[in-house]
Amino acid sequence: EKLRTQLRSGKLDNRLVEIEIREKSFPVIELAGPQGVEEMGINMKDMLGNLFQGRTKQRKMRVDEAMEHLMQEEEERLIDMDQVARAAIERVESSGIIFLDEIDKIAGRESGHGPDVSREGVQRDILPIVEGTTVNSRYGMVRTDHILFIAAGAFHVSKPSDLIPELQGRFPIRVELESLTVEDFKRILTEPKNALIKQYQAMMATEEVTIDFTDDAIDSIANFAARVNEHTENIGARRLQTIMEKLLEEISFEGPDLEPKKQLIDASYVEAMLSETVKDQDLSRYIL
Repeated sequence: EKLRTQLRSGKLDNRLVEIEIREKSFPVIELAGPQGVEEMGINMKDMLGNLFQGRTKQRKMRVDEAMEHLMQEEEERLIDMDQVARAAIERVESSGIIFLDEIDKIAGRESGHGPDVSREGVQRDILPIVEGTTVNSRYGMVRTDHILFIAAGAFHVSKPSDLIPELQGRFPIRVELESLTVEDFKRILTEPKNALIKQYQAMMATEEVTIDFTDDAIDSIANFAARVNEHTENIGARRLQTIMEKLLEEISFEGPDLEPKKQLIDASYVEAMLSETVKDQDLSRYIL
């Protein structure tokens, strides 16, 4: 009972124990052949995987790691993966959503040569899946009749009418999105869990450098991003990545040699680092 109390309280976590674990490795089998053989390799791994899971080996590890490993093994015994796969397929077929991004890249038809031929071919490959068919997956056959398909694209060069008529008919609801505003950029910089400002603060923290951004600095960054998007190509929120990289390039380059270790980024610093580049449109096209 005393040992169990110590185990639960974590006092034994750093001790080494030797346990018997099941091997999960699968021998490497290389198959050379025509296109589609990769899928056959995946299926062979699924079919033959159980043949190699009966072997065990002794391994030394810390108590806390051993506890986690034993819990995972017990969970695998309790869960029927076939039932999980069946439930997942049922959910996908009844309430699944598939998002087709950058569909404008395959827009193009009525051309007998060049890249338009392959674009139309991709559209015709997508068409039966969107219309409703049965596709083979590693977990079994999946019907796409009731799956919701959403497609998006910038359509700077092409337009939706460049898609083949059959595919256009499968996307009857069309919505045009507005360009991002300065307020949108400010929210993107600060609100998400992995916002850009938080990413750069965490990255510089590895060099023991602390970066703080004032509110007017965030306003200035958002304004610069909106201006560059307006005067050059509008690439949306991706502009913030290049703006931030240019803004912090000196601090990032200095890294551990930077003094002082605590850096304050305000509107004047943003203006000093970005104003000249933003004014020169030719330069901003290549740098920002």
